[in-house]
Amino acid sequence: MKVTELKGKIPEQLYSIVSKRYTELRPCQWKAIKNGLLEKKNLLVCTPTASGKTLLAELAGIKLILEEYKKMVYIAPLKALANEKYKDFKQHYSHLVRVALSIGDIDSSDPYLSRYDIIITTPEKLDSLIRHSAPWLPEVGVVVLDEIHLLNDPQRGPTLEILITLLKQLLPNVQLIALSATIGNPEELAEWLNASVVKDDWRPVELHKGVYLQGEIEFVKKE
Repeated sequence: MKVTELKGKIPEQLYSIVSKRYTELRPCQWKAIKNGLLEKKNLLVCTPTASGKTLLAELAGIKLILEEYKKMVYIAPLKALANEKYKDFKQHYSHLVRVALSIGDIDSSDPYLSRYDIIITTPEKLDSLIRHSAPWLPEVGVVVLDEIHLLNDPQRGPTLEILITLLKQLLPNVQLIALSATIGNPEELAEWLNASVVKDDWRPVELHKGVYLQGEIEFVKKE
């Protein structure tokens, strides 16, 4: 699918940025669009690392910000990943939308966040913001759940599960976009999220399996 096919489906300012960065959409991207990404549908996207999942958040979130003046919350499981996403969004969209990073004091409501369109945070921080009744929460239209497979993590999983449950109750009309490179039970998880599953095996670099021993690698032959 050519990026030119997005013209008219997303705001012109967003299209101008995306069309300068890409000429074609990757398989998981056009599959997500076909499954309602741009129509506020909940999606669970299961594709390999570096297959283009972040662009899905950009398209859905910034479209809603520009058209309906809503906010997007991007939940990253680790502070390092949150910092990385913050830099990416600032690099590409700082002239178009206001981007904030909130990963610090978990005992603060951070009222300044009401001035921002995209809020990048961690599950623990967002859980705190909800419990402090952050006044801007009703303005959230899209929530991105990066590395959603960490629901199975014994330490971080319970917080994430409770957080998603709270979000579904507080924001019944919010669009949920869950991203992961590896999920063992995508259909079951998608049912809980009330989402459609987008699966694809395409990756930008082919993987090869091998065994390393004494300075040499013996690769497994493909059948």
